Amino acid sequence: MALSNNLTAILNLIAFLCSVPIIASGIWLAAQPDNECIHLIRWPVVLLGLLVLVVSLTGFVGAYWYKETLLAFYLCCMAILIALLLILLVFAFVVTRPDGSYDVPGRGDREFRIQGFSPWLRSHIVNSKNWGAIRACLAETDVCSRLTSRYLSADQFFAGHISPLQVSSI
Repeated sequence: MALSNNLTAILNLIAFLCSVPIIASGIWLAAQPDNECIHLIRWPVVLLGLLVLVVSLTGFVGAYWYKETLLAFYLCCMAILIALLLILLVFAFVVTRPDGSYDVPGRGDREFRIQGFSPWLRSHIVNSKNWGAIRACLAETDVCSRLTSRYLSADQFFAGHISPLQVSSI
């Protein structure tokens, strides 16, 4: 067997082994009590793990036993997965690029206005169905309780540097 096939088989075996914890974490998320924060990602994580498992197993078998049809299927699937990942990456950059923040004199943090965000994100957040889930997710976190224990006075709060998530939950 050629060196490149051995290398492909080893890398796909490693990817196959790495897909098991991805699937396990997706199943663990699905078994958790209903939580608005993880509601959207539980099944996509399992699906991603299964896709990695199938593609890496196909690549391993095709490279180890030199099955040209499996290797061709593996290469097509990898090309599709890479293209989807690039599309997701570009989408994330386009949506999150304008952050809606501006400086406020005399304050350590930045103010955020919904008008400064991308139109897609703005319409997604303003939608009453989505905002209920976002609000429930923020209510389940301990962001506000950490703020009250960290800043004892209003002057400390306004001079402190807090994250956009902490600003939005106030």
